Amino acid sequence: MNLSLFQKSKGKHLVLIHLIVSSVFLSGCWDRHELNDLAMVTAAGIDKKSKDMIELSVLINVPKGEIGQQGNGGSSSVKTFVRKATGKTLAEAMSKLQGILPRQIFWGICKVFIIDEELAKEGIAAHIDFIMRYPQIRESTNIFISGQKVTKILSLLPPLERDISEVLRELAALKIGMDVSTKDLAEMLISDSGDLGIPWINILHSENEKGKQTIAYITGTALFNKDKMIGHINSQVTRGVLWFRNEIEMSIISLKPWNTDGYISVKLIKAKTKLVPKIENGKWKIIFKATSENDIVQNSTSLDTSDPKVAKKLEKLLEKRIEKRVQLALSAVQKDKKVDILGFADAFHRKYPKVWKREKNDWGTIYPNVEVSFDIKTHVRREGMITTNPKFSMNGVNKE
Repeated sequence: MNLSLFQKSKGKHLVLIHLIVSSVFLSGCWDRHELNDLAMVTAAGIDKKSKDMIELSVLINVPKGEIGQQGNGGSSSVKTFVRKATGKTLAEAMSKLQGILPRQIFWGICKVFIIDEELAKEGIAAHIDFIMRYPQIRESTNIFISGQKVTKILSLLPPLERDISEVLRELAALKIGMDVSTKDLAEMLISDSGDLGIPWINILHSENEKGKQTIAYITGTALFNKDKMIGHINSQVTRGVLWFRNEIEMSIISLKPWNTDGYISVKLIKAKTKLVPKIENGKWKIIFKATSENDIVQNSTSLDTSDPKVAKKLEKLLEKRIEKRVQLALSAVQKDKKVDILGFADAFHRKYPKVWKREKNDWGTIYPNVEVSFDIKTHVRREGMITTNPKFSMNGVNKE
């Protein structure tokens, strides 16, 4: 046999043998877990149990194919259930929780993590450490602070969604309040101020006699000095905070125009906010600059909004309303609570790094005294399909 042909044939056989042997060690399913071997957590939270103990509660989803085999009497309406365990740390409580569940706990689809108010006031840094460190818990998991016990929140039966985790996740996505994930929380903890703002939730009053058929909803923001909760603000004040943080996305403001009855409602389409820091003669100042584009969505007045003079006056009214809203937030957060969730520290650090390095330890004294001025510009772009209220005839339209 030709030597070169023999060598080529031998080489092909060696490659084939190598591929066969390698495939034995390349199985992609060695650590696979079947769905029916997992307890899938969709929401979780912690309550203060006693002086040195916390209670971890989890909401576990029952896979669709298993409905009727779980819960009380095999009811087909049972889709989730709550389990809880106590421990000195979150890790210890999780270990104990695993001991009372026949399936391996899986955190990969956990959408919501709730911390109760009592525990938040003592400090959340130790608990957040576990949430951010544990590999199965996603960075996108939403964090909430609750005025009620977590077990009570997780036990609610929302009428529209599968479980309370879906409700809270959808509400956060609407941007009606602050939207804080584990990643956002980590960034706030290491920010220049280190202060936190986390969505504050309460249970909506139920009109159903069973009581549990309701939801928890976002009613404001819990304020933290570093990692300890010191109070909370309502939804109205939170809206002003969102303007400062350049996070405002959803807003409808009703304006009361001049010399006429009724209101004109304006919907925010787009907004942009910028904080401009200045240090002059030892004075720390912030210029709040905001621009917005808006549409008219309702007009119950006799005014013709297509008239440029009317539109200009509406824009001025809207600017005053926005300024009033952000001033309300400024009074509550800067003057009263003295918590910097507005982004002032980061703004000064970026523009004056050397000054910040020298003065940052005194930020707690400087921040409440930062002077804020406003530069707000609004534009009313569209009036809708009509420019006047149909009940007014053209003769009755007020141009001014």
